[in-house]
Amino acid sequence: MENSALEKLRYPIGKFIPPEIYSSEYLTNKIAEIASFPERLKKEVLHLSEEQLEAPYRQDGWTIRQVIHHCADSHMNCFIRIKWALTEDNPTIKFYHEDRWAELHDNLTMPIEPTLSILEGLHFRLGYLMNSLSEADLEKSFIHPENNKEFKIKEIIGTYAWHGNHHLAHITALKKQKGW
Repeated sequence: MENSALEKLRYPIGKFIPPEIYSSEYLTNKIAEIASFPERLKKEVLHLSEEQLEAPYRQDGWTIRQVIHHCADSHMNCFIRIKWALTEDNPTIKFYHEDRWAELHDNLTMPIEPTLSILEGLHFRLGYLMNSLSEADLEKSFIHPENNKEFKIKEIIGTYAWHGNHHLAHITALKKQKGW
């Protein structure tokens, strides 16, 4: 497969591009995207058959089922990371191997409904917490050990809004391609 075609399959909405300024309007919009993610995801996947859930979004990519479970895994880590940043002084977070998590038995075989329920409650909490953050809170940060880079909470809001939209686009692009 040509590199640009593979890149489009891997990043259907493009890679995350941070804004030059994290304005209150930008953050409000991104928090709304985070809060609405579970409902938008549910709308796209609840009617899918078991066979459709086993379809990978690209060759050598995760199945739709794995993508859904990955979103819960990733966004739970996001929630914990924000809590650490709010309660500790620039903590170093725990790195996890998302590719290994995606290959665990639950991510490969479990029904999606419990994970959709987790996402619903989790995203309500994320939105609620994010909407309560002060300017000072938004500047709090953590260190990601993978590259020893500091991330501010305001950056994480943009990143995780993109992350949900990114994986939702994997699913909608596959559905469109397959005519589902």
